[in-house]
Amino acid sequence: MNRRQVLTTGAAMAATIVAGCLSDDDGVEQGDGYGPEPDTVPDERSIDTDAYETQVFEGVEVPLAPIKDVYYWYQRQEARIVDARQTDQFEESRIVGAAFSKAPNGVDDDDPVEDWAKDEPIVTYCGCPHHLSGLRAASLIDDGYEEVYALDEGFQTWIDYGYPIEGSDVSSERVSYEIRGQSDPAYAGKMVWLEQLDADRAEAAPIADDGSYTLQLHYAGSIDSPFRVEAPDYATEGTLEELTSDTITV
Repeated sequence: MNRRQVLTTGAAMAATIVAGCLSDDDGVEQGDGYGPEPDTVPDERSIDTDAYETQVFEGVEVPLAPIKDVYYWYQRQEARIVDARQTDQFEESRIVGAAFSKAPNGVDDDDPVEDWAKDEPIVTYCGCPHHLSGLRAASLIDDGYEEVYALDEGFQTWIDYGYPIEGSDVSSERVSYEIRGQSDPAYAGKMVWLEQLDADRAEAAPIADDGSYTLQLHYAGSIDSPFRVEAPDYATEGTLEELTSDTITV
């Protein structure tokens, strides 16, 4: 396995400077997907990935990796970590060393994953907790990558565990919002998207068999910022206060 040493300074919850960062065409600084070299490498243990729960995204079955297993791989630099969120979310806070390759199909130009070997283990993550990451994992599997997982519990749980993060705004306390809506049950399995209109921020959630959906957002920005909810059969805009005040329907 090609491993890369990444030097970090500061506490886990403080902004971290990463040596040897890469930059894509959008000017987003990112790592190569590997975590920093740990002071102590965890002892090798067996993980039965065939026992992982799976979820289907765009017709592709994606295994959901528990956070304890992902952190074990991260410490041993045995898997590359991919952030599947949007640019502003990645720049504000991310897993140390993570590469940026947003859902569903990556960065438009010069996506970092394109240079990786197809047999390298990859873990995608997002904050919702695994809907954007599931979409990105599905597209990678569809492109021939052989060992791809989505982080089951999501980025917020990574933060709650005190695992290494970096970015321009890692210290802000984020509020968790749930936006509930109802769509036509005929669209069960399709995705509903939440987009912040004055920033590059997005989340997604699947429509359940009864047409219901729940969008989750961990957010520290202005409560007056406009957001857009787009379901297959309708779209609506409003502030988080407006969008969380009642169930959204057609």
